[in-house]
Amino acid sequence: MNINIPNKGSFRLYEYFLYWLVTLILLALAIPLVVFMFIGFLLRAMSNPAKSMGHLFGFIFIILLVAAGYVAWKIFVPYDIGPQTKSVIISQATDFPQAIKDMKEQGILRDITLFRQIAVRTGLDKIIAPGRYDFSGRISFYGIYQKFKNRDIATLMLTIPEGLPAARLAGLLAQRMHIDSATFMTWVFDTANARQKYNIPSLEGYLFPETYRLWYGMSLDQVVGLLVAEFFRRTGELFGSPISNKLTRDEIITLASIIEAEATDIAEMGLISSVYHNRLKKRIMLQADPTVIYGLGGLSRPLNRRDIRLSDSPYNTYKKYGLPPGPINSPGLAAIRAAMNPDSTEYLYFVADGKGKHIFSKTLKEHNAAADRVKRLARLNSGS
Repeated sequence: MNINIPNKGSFRLYEYFLYWLVTLILLALAIPLVVFMFIGFLLRAMSNPAKSMGHLFGFIFIILLVAAGYVAWKIFVPYDIGPQTKSVIISQATDFPQAIKDMKEQGILRDITLFRQIAVRTGLDKIIAPGRYDFSGRISFYGIYQKFKNRDIATLMLTIPEGLPAARLAGLLAQRMHIDSATFMTWVFDTANARQKYNIPSLEGYLFPETYRLWYGMSLDQVVGLLVAEFFRRTGELFGSPISNKLTRDEIITLASIIEAEATDIAEMGLISSVYHNRLKKRIMLQADPTVIYGLGGLSRPLNRRDIRLSDSPYNTYKKYGLPPGPINSPGLAAIRAAMNPDSTEYLYFVADGKGKHIFSKTLKEHNAAADRVKRLARLNSGS
């Protein structure tokens, strides 16, 4: 997904000729002319006071012309601030005066008084866009002004993969966007806010996995709003018509998140979905390992029977009937479609075959036999 950011301002070739032309005029003509005019004015004023007023006005005109040339030189002629990128972050318009001071300290601005006057008189200080602004190389006052005016903020591409839990997304946002992870997780499970603002039970499951173009300085509210809005945009057609399998939208997202966690091959999502749908119909516990792991706060090792036995989490689908309280990650469209439209099978079990796919079974006897085959093959492969 792309966010529209105004085009970056840049210098055109003719502008450089203009800048250096002003400089040459200033150096080659204006300064010597002022000196000669001033000497001439003094001599004529002593010999003919009546004409001194005319010469005074001429002298003032030259002074103004030189001053205008000097200001134009300071505004338009680029100067080198070095090859290393220097940045300033603006959170809101009121930060602009401090940003000007920061730019002075970093060597980006050479005259903060002049730049502040330009910004105030043109109203730039009132319309400045929050974000991070990067500067490097040769740049002029005009270039800096245009960067702020065009809202040429630094952006980044952030990819949220399918099946990413909110806890891991929190770390990603903290690393890439400097958003506090603890505050983000508080938002994720603030059910009252989620219901009131977005009409969803929580943010988990509804932060749509996609590649986003974000900008530095975005607030947590802006980031969350963008991700949730993308969820509704991408799933609007899916939930626009009645759901045939009698599950609600939120139950579909919960089931889709389990399918997303279980499936390593998108082609198997419909089959995995059929297993869970069949178990729900027959009131058999789902016995989904990913839900237990989620309830334990995540594991860096495989789930074992002791974990299942000791866990009293509502996400322990080995002990609780039906779906868990909510999604366990952010499912993609394929998983959501599979949850809504499972394959028509009689399967009740599946086991990973160790090669990235699963073996599906109708009975517990078939399932145990398949699990034993997988274990034997694993032992043989580890011993070879």
